[in-house]
Amino acid sequence: MEHETSLFADPETWVAIAFVLFVGLLAYVRVHKMLGEALDKRGVLIAAELEQASRLKAEAEQAVAIYSRKANEAKAEAAAIIAQAEAEAKNIAREAEAALEASIVRRTEAAKAKIAQAEAKAIDEVRAEAVRVATAAAERLIRDAMDTNKGAALIDQAIAQLDKTMH
Repeated sequence: MEHETSLFADPETWVAIAFVLFVGLLAYVRVHKMLGEALDKRGVLIAAELEQASRLKAEAEQAVAIYSRKANEAKAEAAAIIAQAEAEAKNIAREAEAALEASIVRRTEAAKAKIAQAEAKAIDEVRAEAVRVATAAAERLIRDAMDTNKGAALIDQAIAQLDKTMH
């Protein structure tokens, strides 16, 4: 029995017995089942978080795709607006150039008409002056060559004929 006492006197034996009793107690209380359930719950939570993160990632990628498409559409719309504005500017420039050319043609024609009118007026004035000078000269010649009565009758007759031929 001495041997038995020495076995119980050894502290390692008591540690082993305490360990076996502790593990037996844990098995009796079903701690392993509680640990499994806790780990399962934690796994479910982690899986849910991973699923939510995956869903958020997909939503973010979808939002990026939508914004990218909208940005491309906005760029295309801006390019179309710029092209339309350039075309309108070219049309306005062509119309302005055509209007300017038409205005120049009208003004040139008006100037030509004024010049022609001035020329006609100048010619009429020159003719009238020539008629006046010729009449005065003829009057002087006739006066010098004719007597007063006969000359006056001839001058009146010539003046009457000049009025008819001039107008």
